[in-house]
Amino acid sequence: MLKRMIVLMAAAAILGVIATAQAPRALDRTAEKWVQDTLRKMSVEEKVGQMIVSSFQTTFMSTDSSEFDQLLKAVHEQKVGGFHIFGGAERVPNVLLNPTYGAVTLGQPLEAASIINRLQAISPLPLLNTADFEAGVGFRIAGATAFPRLMAFGAARDERLAEEAGRITGEEARALGVHVNFAPVVDVNNNPRNPVINTRSYGEDPQMVGRLASAYIRGMQAAGVSATLKHFPGHGDTDVDSHLGLPIIKHPRARLDQMELVPFRAGVAAGADAVMTAHIELPELDPTPKTPTTLSAPIVQGLLRKDLGFNGLIYTDSMGMAGVAAIYSPGEAAARAVRAGNDVILHSPDDAGAFAGIVEAVKAGTIPEEQITASVLRILRAKGRAGLHRNRMVNLDQISAIVGTRRNQAVADQVSERSITLLKDARNQVPLKAARDAQVLYLSVLDFPANWRIAAPSRTFIPELRKRWPNVTSIELSDRTTPAEIELVRAMAPRYDVVIASVFVRAGSASGRMDLSEPLQRLLNGFNRGNRPFVTVFFGNPYVAMYMPELPAVMLTYDFYDRAEASAVKALAGEIAIGGRLPIELPGYAKVGAGLDRTP
Repeated sequence: MLKRMIVLMAAAAILGVIATAQAPRALDRTAEKWVQDTLRKMSVEEKVGQMIVSSFQTTFMSTDSSEFDQLLKAVHEQKVGGFHIFGGAERVPNVLLNPTYGAVTLGQPLEAASIINRLQAISPLPLLNTADFEAGVGFRIAGATAFPRLMAFGAARDERLAEEAGRITGEEARALGVHVNFAPVVDVNNNPRNPVINTRSYGEDPQMVGRLASAYIRGMQAAGVSATLKHFPGHGDTDVDSHLGLPIIKHPRARLDQMELVPFRAGVAAGADAVMTAHIELPELDPTPKTPTTLSAPIVQGLLRKDLGFNGLIYTDSMGMAGVAAIYSPGEAAARAVRAGNDVILHSPDDAGAFAGIVEAVKAGTIPEEQITASVLRILRAKGRAGLHRNRMVNLDQISAIVGTRRNQAVADQVSERSITLLKDARNQVPLKAARDAQVLYLSVLDFPANWRIAAPSRTFIPELRKRWPNVTSIELSDRTTPAEIELVRAMAPRYDVVIASVFVRAGSASGRMDLSEPLQRLLNGFNRGNRPFVTVFFGNPYVAMYMPELPAVMLTYDFYDRAEASAVKALAGEIAIGGRLPIELPGYAKVGAGLDRTP
């Protein structure tokens, strides 16, 4: 009886969303005429090209270079509908002698816009460009505004700040020539061992995730950038990284209706322009073996289009991820994704292969041309909503007045400071009451020392700490720290008046790691002895705290980078209020909503 009631309630919820789901934003008469006139003239090949989004990195690229030639080839031969912009990357040696090389860098705003303008100038149709600006444009582009990860918004619990973040991200993205942002992440992170979502989620309360995401959508789309709900139908309860393999979620539909689908419904009702499908397998919804959502018609056409009533653009997740690429060739994967109901193939490892695979399937009759036409109609209307039929170029001179302004940065500061969560303070030692001349031992504790190129741990924490307490001894520890070195730190700690440890643990895409080494956990737990002030600040993965239950004072930031470090030092020094609330459960350690208040 209970099961039947759950199913009935879920069905009622679905019907309610269908009734309230907003239609795609309307086009004016001129834009609609441009859409229809353009569509009428297109060949099958031109239509298929519109469904492919290629990519490039936003560091300097000469027009006279082999890299730019590849982009020209995508425009002229694959007739792509847009480009996805990344940050930058540098070549690093594939050796084991030095594990600290970092390949990933941030892109450059003027270069991003310059490349986009050059491509727009030569493309027969305007390009609809995309980016992963989950935590602001500064998440990928240097100098732009970088917001904390979404879980920090969940800790701050302020829809106004979420809407402001959406608006600022939209304005900065449009200034660079980006029209679709693959955000907000609406995955409900209810699995502590999730290696790929983690702090990218607002939290584990589906209603709260839906509210914050809806506010973000309103802000960003008001600024003229399409919001994208991802990763459909929910990547939060996985323990496999889809960059490395194919996660399987075995939950029945009734459970999905109660948890994973709740924020997607809220986002559809809020009028989100796009949805991104996930490389996750759900056998209860589609029992076909090795069929991720991306390639599943029952999920894409049935659940998303029919049940949730979504009428906007559907993007695949990156088709270069192992969740798909390890199973099918680029051409077959692209054709299967289109047959499933996706409108856009994103970041194929072989654009030419994806293009050929779809064209061949249309000509063979396995993909109806009417379906291709319907997808291209949605794509062209998205371009019309972005005003690209009137002006496809951006003004390079205006970028410096729009991107990364003090006003925008101040909003990001506010989110960061409001998110700080004091989870535990057994000795009532936060804020620190140490005298200015106190001897402070600072431990920068890393998961592993590699790939910290962008977010070098403690580069802001240490100088900010020294402004308040000049006598700071700083030591970095990681999984490469020897037992003898750990013993030395343990022996020297009693000589100091205050001990502060910052723990940096990532749950990064494609890393396959998300823990702190056990010797370092034992070291920190051992500092609990005595009454000297000892505070541990966690950056990144907040679930790590539950493995160190003996720590006397625990503060969470949910983020990395300079802003989070500066906010944490302000909180320790008593310069800002502390009032964040835990947006997830730490099993056996702390419940959702936990957090202590401190006044400045």
